[in-house]
Amino acid sequence: MKKDSTGHKVTIYDIARESGVSYSTVSRVLNGFEFVKDVTREKVLEAAERLGYVANLQARSLAGGRSNVVGLLVPKIDNSYVTEIAAGIDDELAKANLNMILYTTHRHTGKEHEYVKSIAGGMMDGMLLLVPLAINAYLETLHQRHFPHVLIDQHDPSGISSEVMGANYVGAYEATEYLIQLGHRHIAFIMGLVELHSTHERLRAYKSALKDHGIPYRPEYVLQGDFYEIEAYRVTGELLALPEPPTAIFASNDLTAIGSMNALRDHGISVPDDISVIGFDDISQAAFTNPRLTTIRQPLDQMGRKAVELLIEQIENPERPSRRITLATELVIRDSCQPPE
Repeated sequence: MKKDSTGHKVTIYDIARESGVSYSTVSRVLNGFEFVKDVTREKVLEAAERLGYVANLQARSLAGGRSNVVGLLVPKIDNSYVTEIAAGIDDELAKANLNMILYTTHRHTGKEHEYVKSIAGGMMDGMLLLVPLAINAYLETLHQRHFPHVLIDQHDPSGISSEVMGANYVGAYEATEYLIQLGHRHIAFIMGLVELHSTHERLRAYKSALKDHGIPYRPEYVLQGDFYEIEAYRVTGELLALPEPPTAIFASNDLTAIGSMNALRDHGISVPDDISVIGFDDISQAAFTNPRLTTIRQPLDQMGRKAVELLIEQIENPERPSRRITLATELVIRDSCQPPE
């Protein structure tokens, strides 16, 4: 804990008085529990900041006390990409006798920042962040506090955070090159969220593959998506409205590919007879689309397991240097691609 200007040690009772809420509510907020109203959580965190309260995690660690709880921050839990990684995390944590509290940000950057502050300032042993969007807002604080954390499928430009990700560049290059080897020269790319490192790596690989094979880059063939079906459906319509539509679409993930294939079908266009489609991730649904989706497989379960491995290393040795693990991808050929007519 920290002393205020009078030398008084600030406690959560002081924060309760300052914020006008109960002791138990303050405890829930500072310990990172999700079931507190956003306005109440913000009131408590602001009061804690005014009073200069910082939970002394290092002192607790020196005393040998751990909560055996880690936080997992995810954007949503509505798709297999997230759930398959989370399953690997959960299994590996269970082996280590660690528990997990799940936080869903719903892609709200303010909520993401708030949860990170709450977890890092509470009584958890560490944090796993799956494709976080607003890392610039809080990574420096995590570094300064030496709070154990691992980024999953996101990159810390400072190189200080530990990271686990798939080989985004290599996988995207292989996807684009596969379409080129089939004979396609009019290849579109539907991007993901611009806040994510994977989006830029996959776009960079797409451009490189075109250049290496002497195919001109056409900006009209690159459209912004968000890794979800609805936006992919919409932008696929834009591609079809071009004077010279593509003969193949590289979708930045499998959900994007599924949305794109739905749009093509609704426009009376056959996949792969008229337009080929390739995805990225190889989520469980990819093998059950019609046609079955050709895609780049990421070892999603393994990404989760490796992230836990890195987190435990940090918890047990906070001074250990960070590590970056890049897991190999694999081209999975199914039925959604063929040579152009």
